[in-house]
Amino acid sequence: MAPYEILALRYATHDRPASENLLYPPEPGDDPHDAPMPIDYFVWVIRNDARTIVVDTGFDRPAAEAYGRTLLRHPLDGLRDLGVDPAAIRDVIVTHLHYDHAGNLAGFPNATFHLQEAEMAYATGRCMCHARLRRAFSVEDVCAMVRRVYEGRVAFVDGTGEIAPGVTVHAVPGHTRGLQCVRVETARGPVVLASDAAHFYANIARQNPFPIVVDVAAMMESWRTLERLAGDPERIVPGHDPLVMARYPRHPSASVEAALLHLPPRAPA
Repeated sequence: MAPYEILALRYATHDRPASENLLYPPEPGDDPHDAPMPIDYFVWVIRNDARTIVVDTGFDRPAAEAYGRTLLRHPLDGLRDLGVDPAAIRDVIVTHLHYDHAGNLAGFPNATFHLQEAEMAYATGRCMCHARLRRAFSVEDVCAMVRRVYEGRVAFVDGTGEIAPGVTVHAVPGHTRGLQCVRVETARGPVVLASDAAHFYANIARQNPFPIVVDVAAMMESWRTLERLAGDPERIVPGHDPLVMARYPRHPSASVEAALLHLPPRAPA
């Protein structure tokens, strides 16, 4: 099996203070919570000579306006810039059903969507009666996924599943009930796309969760799962950290903002 390359495609951003990204107050020596801590938004491409897999599908301009985010480039256009035709994709991994990870499903008309069964139950069940728990879900995106279920185009996972040789998904609950990460075999060893199990490097480093969380204890246990799957903290890639673009080599094309995660991170400056 040829090792995979992984590209993190940055498609949106949002300026915000650290107080919105860390659940607990700062401890002595931590950066203050009012310090700037912007958040980036990514979709990911996993590919080798045999296949191309997309991880998450992002949001569009109306969603960006509704949530007050800055859309840098529509995710589907960004994928095309990387030479990926969304209509040709056969497998899309959806890490969870929040609006910034599960929009634009219609742009993948021939794909099977790989989703944790627990996530569908969470996004359509009694927890959504609580406004605080449902605010990061778009009802239209959730309904779009339900329609794919009825079309026979959703492959449900219960815990751990293999999407292709060298690509596996693993339940990492906490942020949502059915969040999953993705483990990918690359030339530098297994790389784990944490998605929202860790929005930022700081969430794990400071043991301080992102505030959108249904189960804090489960989230902290999921950090251990990430570490076990990666085998090296350098191979855990957080889901929203601008440092990803700074730490990893960039895609050579000037028309796309993408980091090459299958290559070793740069040494700190």
